[in-house]
Amino acid sequence: MGRSVSFCGVILAAGESTRMGRDKALLPWPPQPAGGGTFLSAAIRLFSPHVDVVLVIAGKNAEVLAPVVYAEGASLVENPDPARGQFSSLQTGLQEVLNRGRDAAIVTLVDRPPVKAETLDGLVREFERLNEHSIWAVVPEFQGKHGHPILCGREMIEAFLRAPAGASARDIEHAHQSHIEYVPVDDALVGANVDTPEQYAALPS
Repeated sequence: MGRSVSFCGVILAAGESTRMGRDKALLPWPPQPAGGGTFLSAAIRLFSPHVDVVLVIAGKNAEVLAPVVYAEGASLVENPDPARGQFSSLQTGLQEVLNRGRDAAIVTLVDRPPVKAETLDGLVREFERLNEHSIWAVVPEFQGKHGHPILCGREMIEAFLRAPAGASARDIEHAHQSHIEYVPVDDALVGANVDTPEQYAALPS
């Protein structure tokens, strides 16, 4: 039986959302006005039962996101150079995970609706079962497509942090594929991608 893991949540939210025309972190979710939540607040709430702290990685939008982050009891971490791209936000967040003395992270992108709670429950159980068997990360898979959130242990975190400038998360995952477990899930939202108003409008509510 796997040992219990001390996770940090990491939500990457530093993008400029240029194709959407407004910050995707603040898109209403569920979309009905009565819901009162956003992609960001829903992601924080999804992670909170499983983690000691949720870190929201922001860029130029830090001031705009701060009220939601703090209202949900999360912590705001600023990427000092978000122009370097999403991978730099991942490295910023994972370094903060280690700085806080944790050795595992649940990572997702803010530009999508959160997965089902039972999906994350299953991924956490699978990670705890496997992380003593040379498995560094657990990645959900829906109909052959890999998605988020991904669960990373200390070895995977360090591999991301050692990556050279210009690398991508995909490069690092491919280099360590033998240490990654791809877990089939019955949840299309793990692979959802929302870049435009049309894609947002097409999401199931």
